[in-house]
Amino acid sequence: MPEYEKKGYLVQDFKVFRLQSPMPVPVPFHYHDFHKIILFLAVRGDYIIEGTTYPLGPRDIAFVREGEIHRPVIDSRGPYERIVIYVAPSFLSRVSRPGADLSSCFRRAPGEAGVMRLASGHTHELLSQMEKLERTARGEGFANGLYTEALFVEFMILLHRALFSHELGTVKEAEADEKIQPLLGYIEAHLSGDLSADALAKEAYLSKFYLMRRFKAATGYSLHKYVTMKRLLYARALLTESPERTVAEISADSGFADYTAFFRAFKSQFSVTPQEWRKMRAGR
Repeated sequence: MPEYEKKGYLVQDFKVFRLQSPMPVPVPFHYHDFHKIILFLAVRGDYIIEGTTYPLGPRDIAFVREGEIHRPVIDSRGPYERIVIYVAPSFLSRVSRPGADLSSCFRRAPGEAGVMRLASGHTHELLSQMEKLERTARGEGFANGLYTEALFVEFMILLHRALFSHELGTVKEAEADEKIQPLLGYIEAHLSGDLSADALAKEAYLSKFYLMRRFKAATGYSLHKYVTMKRLLYARALLTESPERTVAEISADSGFADYTAFFRAFKSQFSVTPQEWRKMRAGR
């Protein structure tokens, strides 16, 4: 069984919905092919994003980037209400403008918070806009789709204004392994390089077997599977963004020494071959 999987699907530019019931079963580590924003209205529990555990409270907002491995750990004995937004990265690129990048809220440096907390007494406009967006997304009427899109863009602008004005603050109680968290950033920055257990143990100044145990304890998944998934996601992005490059070149640049191993891993993870993926994306 894989330790993480792709969950959820998005067939439009964005999707907004409200959920009010607890999750019936524990949710495993997983990732999405889209960005996700969650406003927690009532909650008791934690949210784990890329090895960092954030204790949740009402008015917290989680930002989960495409491809980030995450998992909610919610206490089912309490209420659990949230507004969830799925958004395609390509849509944010399309509606952004020079000097107004509406996807910058998802671009975190290693160690920056993936869950932000609304300062008490502030951001009422942001909260009301998100609730208005959710209501409108469920509604009907003349040009409702266009109206919902306009409200969504307005919400993203208000969200970034709240971030830039520090009305959204970091969750101080977040917990992360001081050795593993920097290593996640190192892996992300060196996907084409040597990311063997021996090399990463040297980078972290830990023994190999201790690193592997500590990595699994901190993140919930094995070092090998984590590195492989990140390389596959990087290769998939290159297949879309660099149509002039061959699949073999992309395989090598993504850190796969053996093309056959890359081909098999790609098809196993995404259920299509690299060539089929590229053709699918070119047709959009």
